[in-house]
Amino acid sequence: MLKTSRSIRYRLAAAAAAVMMLSGCGNDDTSSQLSGYKSETQASVTTTTSVTTTTPADESSVPEETTTSVTTAAAPDSVPDVPEKKDDSVVHLCCAGDNLIHDNIYEDARTPEGGYDFTKCYERCKKLIEGADLAILNQETVVNNAFPPSTYPFFSTPTENGDAVIDFGFNVISMSNNHVLDKGSTGLISSLDYWDSKGILHYGAYRDAADADDIKVKEINGIKFAFLGYMEHTNGQYIPQGQPGKLIYLSEEAKVKEQIERADKLADVVVVSCHYGTEVLNELNDMQKTLTPKLVSWGADLIIGTQAHALSTCNYLDKPDGGKAFVFYGLGNFLHTMGGSNLPDGQHGKPLIGIFGSLDVRKSAEDGSISFENIKATPVISHFEGTDYHKMWYNCFVCPLSDYTDEMLENHFIHQYSGITREELEGYLRYIPDEFLDYKKPE
Repeated sequence: MLKTSRSIRYRLAAAAAAVMMLSGCGNDDTSSQLSGYKSETQASVTTTTSVTTTTPADESSVPEETTTSVTTAAAPDSVPDVPEKKDDSVVHLCCAGDNLIHDNIYEDARTPEGGYDFTKCYERCKKLIEGADLAILNQETVVNNAFPPSTYPFFSTPTENGDAVIDFGFNVISMSNNHVLDKGSTGLISSLDYWDSKGILHYGAYRDAADADDIKVKEINGIKFAFLGYMEHTNGQYIPQGQPGKLIYLSEEAKVKEQIERADKLADVVVVSCHYGTEVLNELNDMQKTLTPKLVSWGADLIIGTQAHALSTCNYLDKPDGGKAFVFYGLGNFLHTMGGSNLPDGQHGKPLIGIFGSLDVRKSAEDGSISFENIKATPVISHFEGTDYHKMWYNCFVCPLSDYTDEMLENHFIHQYSGITREELEGYLRYIPDEFLDYKKPE
């Protein structure tokens, strides 16, 4: 066995002490550093300390030099940044059907001072719109200052009703409907002026061709929405040549396709309002069945259907890119007083029940894809009371069907007129898929 002289042992001890002193600087955990330990937050910079000792082969031989290297990790200058995971963007969206303001409604809303207060008409549905980032209403009648209030067949609605729906929470207005020209070009432009004065985004009716081609886009919570609106017809009324105003009809498929494709490049979500469907029928007609898939293939993400004054089904449709679009084929009415002798027997209840739609729009932080979640179709009922079909009705309001009591129904004019029952009203809900239906029968 080789032996080490006293002088050699002394030098080894001194060298080891030096190593311990060097490795201990700035770090109390000397044993960890000597064993090559490096924590996750330490930089990958190392310091190598060499200690040379002399060991003879035997007592009389020439000493051999042996080098011992100890590697220590240098203290990091800073902790490296760890990228934070971004959260998805989410927008809570609501949509309601026809705000159809008959004379019963605005006369019931008259104040002693001669103005109008429509607050009570909507207040029972306030909980449905609470928390909405984006709330879309189909304004079926022309809200304007140019004409006095009037009812069917040529509607004109006081601006106080517009004030009420804004106060209620709607912040986007669709004007794509068959009554938008009830007061001609003048009424249309006056209505556009009103919504502009309130700073409310509106679409579906325009000042001119340039305005119609200027696709309306609104960004909320990092998600961009584009809005387009088209109608099947305008009750035989058209904008006279040379007068202001511009509409685009669903029959103009080439134009509709071009706008949707362009909107798809401008926004994350393309919302298309379609005024289509057969009046007072819950079933889909041929236009709804054939045109809707085309809209989706061109780039529509959310389709909001109105016109029939009766609710229709709702569902997903496959998009060409593998995603899913969603379609409310018919929201039916929101606030109105339709009913009575002009409806066929057995259909008196159809206009009463509409859908208040809601969903969450999610944009993935990872890849930017769009999905719809928590979709609900909440049935609402328009209530009004009266003693005679030919006299003015009163106590007009819209209410969630889940909150609509039997006592309310007993006072409803249509119940008194036709004997409509709750079971008949609930029967219309069969058109809504169970996975989306948001209804609980009142206790």
